[in-house]
Amino acid sequence: MPRLSLALKALRELGPRQVSLYITYQILLRSGYLRWKMRDRSRKIDIISLRFSGFRHLCALPDSEALKLCLGEEGISALLAEADQIVDGYFRRFGVEFAPITLTPPGELFHWIDYETGHQPWGAEDPKFIWEPARFGWAFLLGRAYSISGDECYAESFWRYFEIFRSANPANRGQNWTSAQEVALRILAFTFAGQVFASSSHSTSTRNSQLISAIAQHADRIPPSLLYARAQNNNHLLSEAAGLITAGLALPDHLQARRWSHLGWKWFNRGLRQQIDSDGAYSQHSTNYHRLMLQLALWVYAIQNNSESAALQLEKPSISKLQLATRWLITLTDRAAGRVPNLGPNDGAYILPLSVQPYDDYRPVLQAASQAFFDEPTFEAGVWDEMSLWFSLESFKTSALPANLPNCQPLVIRNSSYSAWAYLRTARFNGRPGHADQLHLDLWWRGLNIAQDAGTYLYNAAQPWDNSLTRTQVHNTLTINDQEQMTRAGRFLYLDRAQAKITAHENAKDDVWQRVCVQHDGYRKLGITHRRTVTTYVDDRWLVTDEIIPVSRHSSSISARLHWLLPDWPWKLDETELKLELESPHGWISLQITPASSLQPATCILQLVRAGKLLAGNGDVAPYIGWVSPTYAHKVPALSWGIEVEVTPPFSFTSEWHFPKSEQ
Repeated sequence: MPRLSLALKALRELGPRQVSLYITYQILLRSGYLRWKMRDRSRKIDIISLRFSGFRHLCALPDSEALKLCLGEEGISALLAEADQIVDGYFRRFGVEFAPITLTPPGELFHWIDYETGHQPWGAEDPKFIWEPARFGWAFLLGRAYSISGDECYAESFWRYFEIFRSANPANRGQNWTSAQEVALRILAFTFAGQVFASSSHSTSTRNSQLISAIAQHADRIPPSLLYARAQNNNHLLSEAAGLITAGLALPDHLQARRWSHLGWKWFNRGLRQQIDSDGAYSQHSTNYHRLMLQLALWVYAIQNNSESAALQLEKPSISKLQLATRWLITLTDRAAGRVPNLGPNDGAYILPLSVQPYDDYRPVLQAASQAFFDEPTFEAGVWDEMSLWFSLESFKTSALPANLPNCQPLVIRNSSYSAWAYLRTARFNGRPGHADQLHLDLWWRGLNIAQDAGTYLYNAAQPWDNSLTRTQVHNTLTINDQEQMTRAGRFLYLDRAQAKITAHENAKDDVWQRVCVQHDGYRKLGITHRRTVTTYVDDRWLVTDEIIPVSRHSSSISARLHWLLPDWPWKLDETELKLELESPHGWISLQITPASSLQPATCILQLVRAGKLLAGNGDVAPYIGWVSPTYAHKVPALSWGIEVEVTPPFSFTSEWHFPKSEQ
């Protein structure tokens, strides 16, 4: 699509304010104004910071005995084992695999603007591999281990890594200063470490002065590019605002502290109001970024008592939005596993790892958020309560706010036996869609994710992994004529937004079945509406009917492909009956697809694919088909089952799922 046409679409769909903010930032960046504005700033900030010998502790630390009681022996062992890995130089990158803690960026260091404008190479295909260890997220584990054990090796390791980073990354030089969001997240880690290691013999006055200087330099880096964060109006803005709030509260006597605080509170409150929709959905349409937003809100909520101004706190409208957002994500959480659908962009962010639970367990954040914003826990007491202890949620309560929230939630369907549930993707986009995934069905049974979302894998990579898992064809939905539901305009941008709506939602009087009917208009240019009806029965049977409906008289044939992404389990396939069986840990699950009766079997193209390789059927296979990415830069094989037909609408597919009887 021509660049001018894309620009006009972006202006229409994103709005003139967002586009003008982005253009203004690019002008300031590329004209040399920002470089001129920032000249000598790090030296001046450093001189100012030397006047202060300490910083304010932002919240009470939990009692070590309470932590031990919460974690139990198994949890304590797991925490100390991972902290020991960090001492030895390895951290759990993107929540899964251990990787070296590399704090020295590759190549010669230049001003961060040179990387942002493309005048200097990054030295890595994906900058996230440079940024991730330098977020200092692993410092939270060292601090937790120190609080429980008192072992000085954890404090010594933090200061050793801090000095390596400070020496290898002078202020505003190198790749680790390019993203103001990364800078802000380091502020959170530095202030946490400064407090939790305060009593350590390794926390000398010289080191504390260096930490104060680093926090000030980091805070000073954020305002010059705040226009970019405002243009994005997503987690970047909230992260940077939280960083400014933190620096302002931690260094209250700094000459810039008041400015940092005012900027931070202004944009954090405004960001929450603008980015959380009226039903609680987050503007980035991502469960991972939704959790990141709640973590930032919990951090700010926990430290706001140090604000000397009642006006510089979370406002009541912000709390109301956080209540909606907390309930929205709780609705999407599988109670048995604590996991959620892998919806939308997933960059592996878990910025406040204050729990021994796995990366994909959302209970720690949701338990803390429900205690903070609803004044009551969502889950029973468990090891996931550690995060609540670190946020001191029992020591102060929210102001009294009505909890009569709007009756809007993500479209979740549960069978009456509660053994299985599904999330049916029906978004009304106000912000920027991350994936072309309308009418995707995420199906869960007994804590297992049966029909899955492929996730993200990589944002920056050579083909075919150039953010390829955003495509319609890898989601559990219909693809028409091999086209996306929306126009892909960039790595993180879809235009011509497909909008979905619920057309019916009904239950049988005897509760034997529940039925939901939805549709989206992503193929309106083809004169087609995709309608999906999901019916769940009390006998653990699910029926999914996909209809291709012509908007007007439609005589030309189309290609229609139905896709399901399934776990990598032992399988049996009956190609004649189009029936696939999977051996789950709890017995055999079957999925049978029935095209409209008018279709001749010979016109069906069937493909069963694993990890980009064809297992059954025929035809070419894209290398990104048959994969699931549970977190960033990590992918595992999955079974991709697709059926493609050439038909003239109207037409329909029926997918029938059967699960073994649940144990009583």
